[in-house]
Amino acid sequence: MLRTIDLSIGYSEPVVEGITVKFREGTLTQVVGPNGSGKTTLLRTLIGLIRPLRGKVFLRELDVTGMPDLIGRYVGYVPQIFTPSYFAYPVSVEEFIESSYLLYRRRWPRISSNKLIKERINEVLRLVELGEDIRRKSFWELSGGQKQRILIARALVHEPKLLILDEPFSLADPTSRTSLALTLIKLVRNNSMTVIMSSHDPTLLLPHTDEILLLGNSRWFFGKPYEILTEEVLKEVYGEAITVHEKHTHIHDYHM
Repeated sequence: MLRTIDLSIGYSEPVVEGITVKFREGTLTQVVGPNGSGKTTLLRTLIGLIRPLRGKVFLRELDVTGMPDLIGRYVGYVPQIFTPSYFAYPVSVEEFIESSYLLYRRRWPRISSNKLIKERINEVLRLVELGEDIRRKSFWELSGGQKQRILIARALVHEPKLLILDEPFSLADPTSRTSLALTLIKLVRNNSMTVIMSSHDPTLLLPHTDEILLLGNSRWFFGKPYEILTEEVLKEVYGEAITVHEKHTHIHDYHM
């Protein structure tokens, strides 16, 4: 589905260099690592919002490096933190999702039927397991977990093949995180969707994770969870923040 070749990410200086990985279709990949390791920078590079310092990004055989308009036709993106620029402007859930739908429908085929738009909004609300009655509510009055689901629904409204999420549990309380995790699992397994998500704590979705991309200490590791989440590999990234108690490895890393 998506692959990188010799990708070096960063701004004026590289944070991580030489990332060559393949994200397979219909899989869930978690991007993990300590603060400042380049997780958000990588995701923004994958969708073209940041040009890599070196290397390429391919969607199937299409070179989409640094081209957000091109890759945006196929990818839904949920940023880590969504806040209005100056104030919480009045917008209903329905209007919030519809604005994204209409933005993508500037291209052919254009959909102008209000009925079809409402049907699509109802479809994505069902995908994120929210009732149609939430459509009229103000987006800003929702709980953190509900907002996160609406952001995912908004990313899904143009039927992307690939969903990229940056810390999708950051707004949710512990109970909502578990529920939201189950929703993401269903999206992958029931809709054959490819999901790439950054995570501060991969354990919640670990049993359903196909691959881990671990970033840190200017290095990267990619593979099955059992290959990557080992004491040896984790110490390469986290150093002294790793302690081992009998058979359990703990990471003492605090997310701010």
